[in-house]
Amino acid sequence: MKDIRSKLSDISKRRGIYWPAYDIYGGVGGFYDYGPIGALMKKNLIDLWIREFVVKDGLHLIDAPAIGPEMVYRASGHLEKFTDYMVRCEKCGHAFRADELIKDFVDVPESLSPEEIERVIKNEGIVCPDCGGALGHVEEFHLMFSTRIGMDKVGFLRPETAQGIFVNFPTLYRINREKLPLGVAQVGRAYRNEISPRQGMLRQREFNMAEIELFIDPEMKFNEELIDDTVLPLHTADEKDLRISALEAWKSGIAHGYVIYYMTKILHFLNKIGINTENVRFRQHHKEELAHYSSDTWDCEIYISRGWIEVIGISYRGSYDLERHMRYSGMDMRAFRKFSEEKTIKIRKIRPKMEILGPMFKVNAMKIAEALESMEPIDEESIDVLIGDKKFKVPSEAYDVVEEESKVSGEKFIPHVVEPSFGLDRIIYAILEHSYYERPESGYKVLKVKPIIAAIKAGIFPLMAKDNMDVKAKEIMRDLRYEGFNVYYDDSGSIGRRYARADEIGVPYCITVDYQTMEDDTITLRERDSTKQIRVAVKDLPEVLEKLIRNPELFEKIA
Repeated sequence: MKDIRSKLSDISKRRGIYWPAYDIYGGVGGFYDYGPIGALMKKNLIDLWIREFVVKDGLHLIDAPAIGPEMVYRASGHLEKFTDYMVRCEKCGHAFRADELIKDFVDVPESLSPEEIERVIKNEGIVCPDCGGALGHVEEFHLMFSTRIGMDKVGFLRPETAQGIFVNFPTLYRINREKLPLGVAQVGRAYRNEISPRQGMLRQREFNMAEIELFIDPEMKFNEELIDDTVLPLHTADEKDLRISALEAWKSGIAHGYVIYYMTKILHFLNKIGINTENVRFRQHHKEELAHYSSDTWDCEIYISRGWIEVIGISYRGSYDLERHMRYSGMDMRAFRKFSEEKTIKIRKIRPKMEILGPMFKVNAMKIAEALESMEPIDEESIDVLIGDKKFKVPSEAYDVVEEESKVSGEKFIPHVVEPSFGLDRIIYAILEHSYYERPESGYKVLKVKPIIAAIKAGIFPLMAKDNMDVKAKEIMRDLRYEGFNVYYDDSGSIGRRYARADEIGVPYCITVDYQTMEDDTITLRERDSTKQIRVAVKDLPEVLEKLIRNPELFEKIA
């Protein structure tokens, strides 16, 4: 299985899919460049993802900054909890993720304390994988990249794209006409200072993500019509392997309805992009490995040469994120739930004491008073109020908490969140492994990439570069490019070698201009996987290619 990794690495660098970044300077671990083929594959994957998960579900797409101020990540919990355990070799000094070193010896390495990890290392005789030296003490290592914003503010590169959505919830809720469910998506780069990234494209320090935050009312009944009868391959936290319909999984309470909804969408999406779904499963996290924000997480895993790898996580984040940002920012992160009829209830409110606030905060007193009136009372000695970028600590003697009866038509509540999070680089690598094969008769390497994901849709070849066949081929190339198809021209070597070069980078169709073309204006259209050929009129090429890219099975019908 390791052989496929080395072959893909060779093809990727030689043919322009991906390669280690900064190679002329010896490279930097955990950073990769996408070449001309890989960059287009990634763009095609993102475009399809947006179409399937954003457009079809009517979600909102945003694009937030990759750098955030310290307070954002203090509120999110990343500043305190976003760490891995690290251990260094006492001989060569190389650092390693401690849980990676012990994963073959314990079931859930994430659940162990540093002392317990050290005990496993000692008892199992684990040594440095690089030099065989003794390993030192296990310590915490923070995974966020820090930076400075301007001269005096601490900032961090985002470890996920989610926080850019959460901090914008009040604006997005208003844009959505204050209705739930509210789905917001974002595609972009994220950054994690991995201790020792040694798994190629699977573990990077700068990587591409596509995330959805679906804000829901936890009291709203889930619409079971959203779930179909797709059979889901599940691996539960109690180590049970199930193949169960999505509807049955929801009715049995295995996971929240929207978690199961996204499982079905993900399975169909992976099939559409060329992943063998027989090698896909959804693995539920053990309680000990749950992220600090999650009460239930299911990883979509794909089986490749390295075993099962996580490519997508579906987490039920509850109200954690909005609660934290509401507390730290002072902004109201609640939604409104309307009652079927008015109710009389008792409400606790904050009543500012201007006689104390005025002398204490002077020009800011009125703004602080307005902010206090919009906030929920808390049983603490002071309340933090944020005005602009300044935080003011208001002592309890500067306000009263009163209880009033009021007729209300509804109530405010903090929405819960379901989050599907896609690791795009891992998905691309899985596509490459699942699409790679060698032709038995020739040994030529082929990437059976789905046409919709393929970087180049067609290669255009003159049978020979003479008798105006080359001129005609270049004319077809220009016309198809103007129609929006990414195609290329090649007249070097035999036609068989040109087919082989196209197959190696996943080009699904090859167009050959021959002597018949010069007579009746038809070309030979070759399909990559079957190697079958048909004649197509030049004037029909744009329409035929468009249909085949969206539905490659049509080739057999056309043939």
